[in-house]
Amino acid sequence: MRIQPAAMMDRLPTQFFSSLVAKVSNIVAQGHDVINLGQGNPDLPTPPHIVEELQRQAADPVHHKYPLFQGMLELKAAVAHWYKQEFDVDLDPEEEVAILFGSKTGLVEICQVLLDPGDVALVPDPGYPDYWSGVAISGGRMAMMPLRQENDFLPDFRELSAEDLAKAKLMFLNYPNNPTAVNAPFSFFEEAIRFAKRHEIVICHDFAYGAISFDGKKPVSFMQVPGAKEVGVEFYTLSKTYNMAGWRVGAMVGNRELVRLINVIQDHYFCSLFGAVQMAAAKALTGPQDSVRELVAVYERRRNALFGALEESGWKAKMSQGSFFVWLPTPGGMDSASFADLLLEKAHVVMAPGVGFGPTGEGFVRAALLTSEERLQEAVQRIAKLKLF
Repeated sequence: MRIQPAAMMDRLPTQFFSSLVAKVSNIVAQGHDVINLGQGNPDLPTPPHIVEELQRQAADPVHHKYPLFQGMLELKAAVAHWYKQEFDVDLDPEEEVAILFGSKTGLVEICQVLLDPGDVALVPDPGYPDYWSGVAISGGRMAMMPLRQENDFLPDFRELSAEDLAKAKLMFLNYPNNPTAVNAPFSFFEEAIRFAKRHEIVICHDFAYGAISFDGKKPVSFMQVPGAKEVGVEFYTLSKTYNMAGWRVGAMVGNRELVRLINVIQDHYFCSLFGAVQMAAAKALTGPQDSVRELVAVYERRRNALFGALEESGWKAKMSQGSFFVWLPTPGGMDSASFADLLLEKAHVVMAPGVGFGPTGEGFVRAALLTSEERLQEAVQRIAKLKLF
């Protein structure tokens, strides 16, 4: 029998990084010591008090049944508590908080909620590739918003065409930014809200790295800005704040109608998260935040160690402001894929080619601060031996 896949399968973007993983595996198989800075997978464990809460809750038979559709009120209230504590944002737990199977799932679902075939999504370039996936699955079309260094890696809305704006229904923003590692000022979000109101575009702010910012500067939550709830939502995940990437738990907060709609679509996919995971996540959000402050301090020390080594090597780059990434220019105009291949083959260091995040990412590579200070310094020292800078 011939299997005929749906047309949607052909619309899905190629997973650029799958080929990178294959190349890395080949070098490792040859017995080389590879320093992998190419992925965004936290390297430190979930704090013990959260794990202990999961263990305790998992033993409770109440969680062995199907959980409540649309998530437990305890976790929604914990999300609202975290936003109030961290950003002085007031959220109604029942109507302004939706529980997600990680924020990645929600970022895809919001496209299905809002986009009909032919509708436009405004997407940062470079940006998180799963934005592309959600748009493709819904049958929408992307209009790229270039993030250029000369504009502090913020989009310039004046560059968008009248044709794209006429069909645009949603806009993805993401600060602290992956991959450029910059924060956005409050004034930028004010501008974005005015723009969204004028053109009736929903803003979807990806706040995955909202807890990770350096030099004593706290990032801006989109929800802090007057008018944010009128025009959009914010996606938050526990993956980075609490090293809970494998737990797959996040939230979407903000506009009540969008919360209602994403709950409706999730009712057709899921019966919500395992209750014990939800209760452990609530413990993470409402319990002591010492582990978060310690984690940010670890990333800041790693950042400083890496940039110290970069300076010694002559590799000049913009200092990371937030997230756990570093955005580095390639030497001598070398294209990012060729440079990443060279680093892997000659220095046995993995970095992600910038072009994998969008055309404007060309000329850069992304490194992650997800190994020890010593290994980060060693990675730069290996690269310096290639005498490219």
